[in-house]
Amino acid sequence: MVLQGIFLIIAGVTMIVKPSILWLIAESWKSNDSTEPSDFYNWSTRFGGILVTIAGIGGIIASLL
Repeated sequence: MVLQGIFLIIAGVTMIVKPSILWLIAESWKSNDSTEPSDFYNWSTRFGGILVTIAGIGGIIASLL
């Protein structure tokens, strides 16, 4: 469970710091102009990154108890 928690923390921090990476991998092909993600996409990805990071920390804490 610790390994999954570490993976979630890494993914969450990446989503918070650089949401454009996730957009480039998963969403850029859906856009007609493919220039950059919208402000709402960046906001929602960062919010999701916070939740994923918290889940990773919670998973690590739960496995250590």
